[in-house]
Amino acid sequence: MAPNRENLMGSSSSSKSEQDVKSRFKPPPRLSMESLQRTISDISLELITKESIDVEGRQNNDLPAISEVEEAKCECCGMAEECTPDYINRLRRKFSGKLVCGICAEAVSEEMEKKGVKRDEALKEHMSACSRFNKLGRTYPVLYQAEAVKEILKKSASSSNISARAKSLSPRDYKGTRSSGGQIRKGTGVLARSSSCIPTIIRKDLD
Repeated sequence: MAPNRENLMGSSSSSKSEQDVKSRFKPPPRLSMESLQRTISDISLELITKESIDVEGRQNNDLPAISEVEEAKCECCGMAEECTPDYINRLRRKFSGKLVCGICAEAVSEEMEKKGVKRDEALKEHMSACSRFNKLGRTYPVLYQAEAVKEILKKSASSSNISARAKSLSPRDYKGTRSSGGQIRKGTGVLARSSSCIPTIIRKDLD
């Protein structure tokens, strides 16, 4: 049976429609391995950068703000040092509103332990000593040393209950006690008077 014209026309139209469908729904072109690796590396780098930025932002938020330091002068010795405002406020609260350096703070603590006094009294005594040194010790060091020795002697004399005066050891100050038999006994610790050696020397010269 010979092919009909209608059949030929139908087959040609169907083939054209199939080609149109294929042309519309073409599969995407295949990427090479190099382009895939490059794309993956770019994406991973972008993710890592974003993650590191987020971590740094969280760390910066967690860290406390760094306060600026300022030069503060000790009200006892006059030494200047750099301190933060928070540290200065803590020192003032501790030492009754006075700004005290670390060395003077240790001296006040030792004074409290040594004498058993309160912090205010120890601070007052330490400040008076520093003031006396700044006025006299820096200008007249010899006079300051003499005054320091005088203070040491005064403290040692006041703390000692025994009199510092030595008693005389002269034999005239000691008297013997008479025993029941009429003999004189010498007291304990009495220095016996020795005979003079001058007559012996004169006798030898005369001979």
